[in-house]
Amino acid sequence: MIYQKFVEIGRVVYITKGKDKGKLAVIVNVIDGNKALLDGPSSGVRRCVCNFKDMHLTKFRINIRVGQRTKNVQKAYDEAEINKKWAETELAKRIARKNLV
Repeated sequence: MIYQKFVEIGRVVYITKGKDKGKLAVIVNVIDGNKALLDGPSSGVRRCVCNFKDMHLTKFRINIRVGQRTKNVQKAYDEAEINKKWAETELAKRIARKNLV
């Protein structure tokens, strides 16, 4: 099996646990082998540290540098139209169906 999604700066993630459950965020910095610094200004996720067990890596990635400021992350996020692309994925559709039931 060849891995396609890697933990890297700019990778968009779906948060599965915690106060921001169900929101998209971007990896701004990798702290260690277990945690990353996330920022999600377009989805309402404040900059925070999150465990890799509490997130799902998506296929989307934006071009940002390590420790990029929130306004620059938001600009790159909006230019890449991540919310629109996310809504078209099977995972997003499955989650939406599950929430309707």
